[in-house]
Amino acid sequence: MKTSISKTLWQERENLVSKASAAYTSVFIDKAKNATVWDVDGKEYVDFAGGIGAINTGHCHPKVVAAIQEQAGKLIHTSFHVASYPNYLDVCRELTAAIPGTFAKKAIFFNSGSEAVENAVKLAKAYTKRRGVISFTNAFHGRTLLCLTLNGKHKPLRQHFGPYAGEIYHAPFPYAYRPPVGVDAKDLTEHCLSELELVLRLETAPEDVAAMIVEPVQGEGGFVVPTPGFLPGLRKICDRHGIVLIIDEVQSGFGRTGRFWAMDHEGIVPDLVTVGKSLAGGMPLSAVAGRAEILDAAPVGSIGGTYGGNPLALAAAKAVFEIFREEKIVAAGARVGETVRKRFDAFKDEFSFVGDSRGLGAMRAIELVADKKTKTPLPAAKVKEILHHCEDNGLILIKAGAYDNVLRTLMPLTIGEEELERGLSVIETALREVKP
Repeated sequence: MKTSISKTLWQERENLVSKASAAYTSVFIDKAKNATVWDVDGKEYVDFAGGIGAINTGHCHPKVVAAIQEQAGKLIHTSFHVASYPNYLDVCRELTAAIPGTFAKKAIFFNSGSEAVENAVKLAKAYTKRRGVISFTNAFHGRTLLCLTLNGKHKPLRQHFGPYAGEIYHAPFPYAYRPPVGVDAKDLTEHCLSELELVLRLETAPEDVAAMIVEPVQGEGGFVVPTPGFLPGLRKICDRHGIVLIIDEVQSGFGRTGRFWAMDHEGIVPDLVTVGKSLAGGMPLSAVAGRAEILDAAPVGSIGGTYGGNPLALAAAKAVFEIFREEKIVAAGARVGETVRKRFDAFKDEFSFVGDSRGLGAMRAIELVADKKTKTPLPAAKVKEILHHCEDNGLILIKAGAYDNVLRTLMPLTIGEEELERGLSVIETALREVKP
């Protein structure tokens, strides 16, 4: 039950904010520290959402705060296109060193993951002089017109927003828990790669495709981990046909999966990487990084924006890279993920409506079903009931998935053991008390 301040603010939100802006919770935050947030009424919550994966180094990390404060006293904005500043180059250096590959690399900064994806596709088109792009079913790449066309889910992401960007094709993504009828999960990699080859033969032609873009673990799609060999298979197909492979690490990057990048689990070397969310510790910053010749392919002045690579956000990002080294955040992600995996696997064994437990590192999820045999998704009302139970008991948790029936964890990787166990216990209690 919301107290008077929260109720008043919620009513103001209803009156002032577009209803198109979804709300996972009814919480109004006053302050936050590491993995704990406090609402305007003083109630404390463990945060398992982490700004939708943007706070891997925790809320208000002292190094990030100090970097922003220092930068704010020196330079807030000029636009990098007007007058450059050194920390842009500092973070370019960090980012290009972090991504796989021994070739020459460059980077460019934007504000959001959607902008990064949009510009990665533009760069690939400029480089190849081709127009087609292949994405995958169940994918999420953002909310601009091009990005929502790339998305592998129509409602509500694309509904009513057409006509869509042209020459975008979708191929099947290997979703082991829900394979196509007649396909065994162990054969999914071969099946999906074969279906991709059919797209290249029947719907377009390889010589007309500029890029393939893929999440190494699907985020909004429900934390779906591709079956082994799928990503390497994409790399081989792209190499064979001169197609640019874009790996979208906006949600899965920066230690979330127990490796710095999710693509590291299969040793993938991309042509371009899109980065965002935890890059700058909660500040709005995204990037495209990768092969220098692709980054240099577009005409001068065709890529950019007024605020892309803002000095404050870059100062935060520079601090984030330092925190990762000093506090061994990637190892922390693996450790947190193992704790969550054990509890989620136990939930799957115990509860008749927990159909699947999956993920990599701390990017973990459980999929809720009405029946384990048929895998019928748990009704949305029941999923909401579980989430509301968590909120009422001091845990911020969010959902995902093609059927909105997946509970996912995006807690800060710096979360303490006590907070982590408390949050997992709230989920367990919610599953136990909310009857499907």
